[in-house]
Formats: sequence, C-alpha cells, structure tokens
Amino acid sequence: MHPISARLPDELIAALDEAATKLHRTRTDVIRQAVEYYLDDFEAISRAVEVLRDPADPVLDWETAKHALLRQR
Repeated sequence: MHPISARLPDELIAALDEAATKLHRTRTDVIRQAVEYYLDDFEAISRAVEVLRDPADPVLDWETAKHALLRQR
C-alpha cells in the first residue's frame, strides 16, 4: 500500500471522526472504504453516460416510446 496525504476542511474531519467512532474503525479504514465506493459508482456512472452518448446504441427511441404512451390514453 502507498500512503497519501490530503487536506480536508475541519467539518469533514469532524464527520469522518464521528463515522469512524460509530463504525469502530480508523479514519484510514473509513477513507479507504469511501474511496472504493466512490470509484465503483464512478465506473458505473461513467459507463452509463458513455452508453447514453452513443447514438448508435438503441437505449431508448423517444419516438417509439412517445407513440406507445399516447396509445395508452
């Protein structure tokens, strides 16, 4: 593992310490887990945005959806 250094606002440190205390974990454990969750979400969101930006990917055809919805009235 590699050590890193970051400057955080006092409010964030207080929230971090509170979470660590409630979870019976160290600051390092809470930060590591938070970064892992963030990166997992980032990867999923990045992939979703990539798919949505691809005009060749038939994710949703608005005209088909609109006609289907209007027929339900």
